Parts: sequence; structure tokens; C-alpha cells
Amino acid sequence: MQVYLVGGAVRDHILGRPIVERDYVVVGATPDQLIAQGYQPVGKDFPVFLHPETKEEYALARTERKSGHGYHGFEFYTDPSVSLEDDLIRRDLTINAMAMDEQGQIFDPYHGLDDLNNKILRHVSNAFVEDPLRVLRVARFAARYHPYGFRVANETLTLMQKLAESGELNTLTPERVWKETSRALMEDHADIFFDVLRQCGALKVLFPEIDALFGIPQRPEYHPEIDCGIHTLMSLQQACKANYSLDVRYAVLVHDLGKALTPKEELPRHIMHEDRGIAPVTALSERLKVPTLTKQLALAVCKEHLKAHQAFTLKAGTLWRLLQRLDVLRRPERVEAFVQACECDAKGRLGMQDRDYPQGKYILDAVNVVRSIKAQDLPADIKGADIGEMLIQRRIEAISELKHTLEHH
Repeated sequence: MQVYLVGGAVRDHILGRPIVERDYVVVGATPDQLIAQGYQPVGKDFPVFLHPETKEEYALARTERKSGHGYHGFEFYTDPSVSLEDDLIRRDLTINAMAMDEQGQIFDPYHGLDDLNNKILRHVSNAFVEDPLRVLRVARFAARYHPYGFRVANETLTLMQKLAESGELNTLTPERVWKETSRALMEDHADIFFDVLRQCGALKVLFPEIDALFGIPQRPEYHPEIDCGIHTLMSLQQACKANYSLDVRYAVLVHDLGKALTPKEELPRHIMHEDRGIAPVTALSERLKVPTLTKQLALAVCKEHLKAHQAFTLKAGTLWRLLQRLDVLRRPERVEAFVQACECDAKGRLGMQDRDYPQGKYILDAVNVVRSIKAQDLPADIKGADIGEMLIQRRIEAISELKHTLEHH
């Protein structure tokens, strides 16, 4: 029996990237032999075992055959006669189809090393089209390895296009699509994920609300990049650069969906696009089963981002009501996330990537001011409903003072 380290761990070892998890393939063994050595069986569909000490996964070498639709429709075959080459050919990309033995020798039957050196993401075999999830995985790898200069091979893009046109992408469960998307959003170049999906036609299938933004013009004095889709990806890149949370990145991704619904005769202006965006943001979030808090922030940013940009011109009472809608007293961190997303929108424009966003600081200063005013600070004779009224009055006054101070500095 021979044991090989396989897949992403080998790829990242060669690239000098940190190895997140190690997967092993065992060639020439039976389940009984592994169990006898203390390995613990965990695989439902095919034999996977946990190492008795490290708890890392060891899978018996296997082949697979497409037996239905989607990424579930596979039959697996394991046997001591299945070779390492047989096991590696069912993997998605050549750079993920390398193995390393215990002596550190690399086995590379499908030229993954060449593709690694040439910075190409290429499918291993035509079995690639049997698993629609691979379209999302390749786009995610393109995002992850973008800083190294990787690109998707043309023939692989063609297969991804074939999958996008075949209807197979519709067999993916919302949970799987969101899992891949949320992982891609946390890459340093999440914009590339959506760019690659657009190139192969998968964006139109899985994220039609985002796809619809491309080709929609905006006023060049505010948006020198003009195209709404390009602005969205530039804003997302700002969120990645600042290393903001998943919630913020998703909110930035969907903040302008309403612009795709602007009547043609109003273009390139987008009056009311915040209100128009509520329906598509809700539809996309519900279809993908996006977590509730993530969805709530996205809706708040969609609806209120222009108010953040106009913060200095808002009356104190208007800013207080905005903070209240954002749940400032119970969840100040929500307001911070909101401000971060709005800042990315302001900076996600051609030539404006490095500009300051003083509105953000002003809103966060206002948060601290209103949160510092507590019921126990009010005069003792204020009772019942009057307490709430006076708290609001004092908070608005405090914002007013803050605004006055800023205007005279």
C-alpha cells in the first residue's frame, strides 16, 4: 500500500503558500486493511478514513462515473487495482492533480507543474463538464491566484461556457452556490471571480441581477468608469483591499442592483435606484439563502448609501433617524459595517480609489455621541414616555453640536 499527499496541499507546497489542509490518497489497499491499522471510516459515498493520530483524511484511490444530473450524480469505484493516475484524472484542474509521496517526490501525470509554471488554470480531462460546481471552483481559483498572474485556459473557459449553456448549473443547490460564493468573496481579488463567471456566461445564469448591471451607463462626472457593472467590481475590490468582512463585501456587491432597473429614458441618471434595488437584493439573497444578518446589511446599504455620501448636508434629526434605522443603540458594529460598505462605493470609481471618505468618520463620531447619552443622565423628574422623548431630543442636539463643531474647523 502506498500513501500520497494530493490536491491543493501539493499545489500550495510548490507555490510556497501556506497549506490549509492535507488530503491523502491510499493506493493498493482495502478498507479492512486501513481499519486494521486503526484508521476510522467516515466516508458516506466512498471510503474515506481518519488517521488514528493526526485525524487527517485518507481516501482510497477511486474512479468515478457520471450517473445522473448535477454534482451528486456520480458512482464511485474503489479497489486495490485503481492506480494513482486513475484517481488523479477525475480532479478538476491539472494544478490540483499532482501527488507527492512520503519522500517528497512529485507525481505529475497530467502536466500540472507546467501549468503551474505557466500560470494556467486548465481542466484535467473532458470529465470536467460532468460537475457544474467546477465552474464556480475555477472562478474562485482564478480570484485566489490572480496576484500570481494566473489565467483560465481558453479551452477550459469553453467547457465552462458549455456547462453554463447546458442548464446543469441550475442543479446546484443554493447552499453550494452560496458556500463557493462566500469563499470567493473572501479572496483578495473577489472581483475576478465574478469577472470569470461573466466571461463564461455563468453570471447570467446564477447571478442575473449582477449580470444585468454590465452595459448600464452612469453619469461620467460621478462615475468616470461609466459602466455600472465595472463600478460594482471596482467597489468590491476596495472592500477586499481593506480586508472588510463577508457581510460588507456582499453588501458592496449588491448595493447598486437597482440601477439595472432604471427606465431607459432616465439614463445615465439613476433617480430612485436605492428603492428599486430592494426587490433584486431581496430576490438574490433569498434565492442563495444568504444568512439573515448578511442580507439585512445588504438591504440597508442598498437603501441608504446615498444618505451616507450626503451625511454632511443632512439635518441632525435626519442623521439620527438613519442611525436609528441601522440599530445604532443595540448594534453599533452594524453602523460601522454600513459605513465601510458606503466608503467602498465612494472609492470604487476610476481615479477615485485613494480619496478620503470624511463622511464615514462623521457618521461614526455621531454614533459615539448618541450612544454616550443615557437615561440615567436625565433630570430625575423626567418620567415615563417623556424619558424617550427627551433622549431623542438630546441625541439630536448632540449631533447638531458635532456638526457645528465640524463646520467651524
